[in-house]
Parts: sequence; C-alpha cells; structure tokens
Amino acid sequence: MTQTLEQLGRQRTTLRNISGIVRTMKTRSAINAVPYEQAADAIDAYQQTLEKAFAAFAFCTQGRYATGKSTVPSGRISLLLAFGSDHGLCGSYHEQLADLVQVTHEELAPHAMKVLCVGGRLYQALADRQIHDLELLMPPASVAGIGRLASQLVQRIERFSAGAELSSVSVRLLFMQRRGHGMSEPSVDTLLPVPQRLFRPPARWPSRALPMFTLDEASLLSSLLRNYLFVRLYRASAEALVTENAARLALMQQAEQAVSERLTDLDGTINQLRQEEITTEIMDIITAYLAET
Repeated sequence: MTQTLEQLGRQRTTLRNISGIVRTMKTRSAINAVPYEQAADAIDAYQQTLEKAFAAFAFCTQGRYATGKSTVPSGRISLLLAFGSDHGLCGSYHEQLADLVQVTHEELAPHAMKVLCVGGRLYQALADRQIHDLELLMPPASVAGIGRLASQLVQRIERFSAGAELSSVSVRLLFMQRRGHGMSEPSVDTLLPVPQRLFRPPARWPSRALPMFTLDEASLLSSLLRNYLFVRLYRASAEALVTENAARLALMQQAEQAVSERLTDLDGTINQLRQEEITTEIMDIITAYLAET
C-alpha cells in the first residue's frame, strides 16, 4: 500500500529521534568504558608490585611454601565466579558468557560446587539453563564499586573455603576478555589454587639490597594471599565492565548505521513521491488549460 507524504514524514521524524537516542547511548558507552579501562590498567601495575612482594617472601623463606603441585586433589570443592551486569543492549554478551559457565559447570559437576553470579541478566540466563545453587551479587555502578565487589568476593571465598586446605579449593573466574581489533571473547581464569610460581624464589636477587621482613611469617603470607585474591577479582570485574561497554558501543554503531541507511532510503522515497505529486499537479494544470482552449 502506497504511503502518503504525511505518513512518511512521521516515519522520518521517528527515525531521527531513534538516531539521537542511539547516538547518545553510543557516546555514553564510549565514555563509561574509559574509567573501567584505566582501573584495569592500574590494577595490572599493582599486580606486578604484588608479584615482586611474593618473590621477596619466597626468597626470604627459601621457597618453603612451594609444594611443586600444580593440580588440585580429586576431592576438591569448586566455586565459579561469573561476572555479568544488570544492563542490556549489549548483544549476545550475556548469552556467550552463560554458555561458557554452563560448559565449565558440566566439567566440574562431580564435585561440590557453588556459582556466584554478578548481575541480574547473567543470573537469569544461567537460571534458564537449569544451573542451580546460584547466588546473585550486585554489579558495581562505578569504578569505586569495583573495590567493594572485590572485597565482598574475597569474604565469600573465605567463607566458602572455611575448614578446608587452600590447596583443595578450586575457584575459577569467568568473564568477557578483550581481544585485538576491539573484539572480546569469554574467558576462564583460575584463581585458586594459587600458582606455585609465586612461591618459587628467584635464583638470585636482582639487586644488592636483599629483601627482609619483620612480620610474623604466617600473617605476612595471609596478607599476601588476600591481596592476591583482591587484585585478581578486581581485574576480572573491571575487564568485564570494559567489554560490556565495548559490546554495547559496537551494537550502537551497528544500530546507528542501520538507522542512517533507513533514513537515506526514506528520504529518497519522500523525494520521489513529492516529485510525482508535483508532476501530477503540473499535468492537471496543463490538461485543464488544454480543455479550456
């Protein structure tokens, strides 16, 4: 059915309004991603400092805490930490992550397990996949909230592993990881057991000033481990927020392109219809003139 100029004009107005909304959301996604990206880079620098602290501890203790074991006992208890969000309009972001959680959950199914899920949308996606024993945590609303979430997760891990040896606890982080060319993909990162490389002393200390500590050895190790957990959890949360905003930005760019193409087509249709009406009016005038003469 042929549409009138008035109907096409209303469509063009609607599309222009949608274009403005999409452009605003694209700008917000680009702006929101920056502080999270800076937070991820900053925590990377802190992690390097923390690894130097582990090296100093291992050097002073002559590697007594290095067991040489890289695997967890068969009777392990497992905890999955999945980082999503409460926000939509980011394509298949949560679906991809939920698929990875499901696969990992099935791999670890014979062992005692719990899944901590950050974000309501990911929680719903996991519930739809019949994954039980879920616990929902609120995602951070700003960079300041990342530290709050990381501290909360450290406490959850401590309660989860209470009464068990740390080497018998398996904790895996599941989140969207940045890749090249603005792409991202689901990633699994092992948080516990702690990698044994951290407890292996260097062959020789890189400076003439040898490290030393005066704190109780067990207290210092406990503090190092808590900081290790905090850093890795902070990093995963920040990375998840960066990729979420990047996914939304990419989707908004696609939407903006689609709206722009639709507007171009609509403008062409309006111009053609307007030209046809003008031509019809001119022909009516000519026909009337010829009829009178």
